[in-house]
Amino acid sequence: MSAQPIGVFDSGLGGLTAVKQLRSIMPHENIVYFGDTGRVPYGNRSVETIRKYAAQDANFLLSHNVKIVIAACGTVSSTASEMLSNMLPVPYTNVISPTARAAADATQNGKIGVIGTRATIMSGAYKKELERLDNSLQVFQKECPLFVPLVEEGFISPQDPIAKLTVERYLKVLKEQNVDTIILGCTHYPILKAVIGEYVGMDVKLIDSGKETAIHAAQMLAEKGLLNTQTEDGECEFFVSDRTEGFADIASLFLHSNIGENVSRVDIQHY
Repeated sequence: MSAQPIGVFDSGLGGLTAVKQLRSIMPHENIVYFGDTGRVPYGNRSVETIRKYAAQDANFLLSHNVKIVIAACGTVSSTASEMLSNMLPVPYTNVISPTARAAADATQNGKIGVIGTRATIMSGAYKKELERLDNSLQVFQKECPLFVPLVEEGFISPQDPIAKLTVERYLKVLKEQNVDTIILGCTHYPILKAVIGEYVGMDVKLIDSGKETAIHAAQMLAEKGLLNTQTEDGECEFFVSDRTEGFADIASLFLHSNIGENVSRVDIQHY
């Protein structure tokens, strides 16, 4: 048994979709979440900057004695995973491998769409992993840089004209390619799942990177004997790098639960 917390970080609040899944799969685990809200989004930054930010985020989690670090961020996962794996003294997982595996298992026609931030798509990380798993797969990528601000600003309803038009503008090309599976390659994107699903149709499978990563993390902890076997529900601590006002309201969209005022601000530059 290990009562040490699970550490999760993201460039903003999208990683809370992974926290939601972790709490569902492993309700007894303690979790420390850091959202770098002061520097979101990472997707338009240089690789060097993303790696610098990722190292600071991970070091902050290590200061809380976490037993595993989860980069619940497609951008970090696609550009800084090797660096994090080498620097961290605890188990680490990104979102790429478990999500690609789930998509490869799900597709029926071998045509998979990948949507993500500009940095994630430019890295080709999902495409490379999918082709490594099965080189017969056809992979179609599309960067969707406006999806993160849409979510952060709360434009997420299937009835919202801004959300609908943005989804149509970005995903039209994937629809034309007749993909039957789409990887939501940023942990913000599951919040837009209803809008995306309405546009692409019910026959297209949407792969939630937060969910697949949470499942993989649970397997990792079980294999290493690090699961928390306490019987009571675990506790969650939330940290951000910008103002805390309004965090609870936005977090409720991701977690489908009220966290109250359980959030603190940190100066991430010190890590």
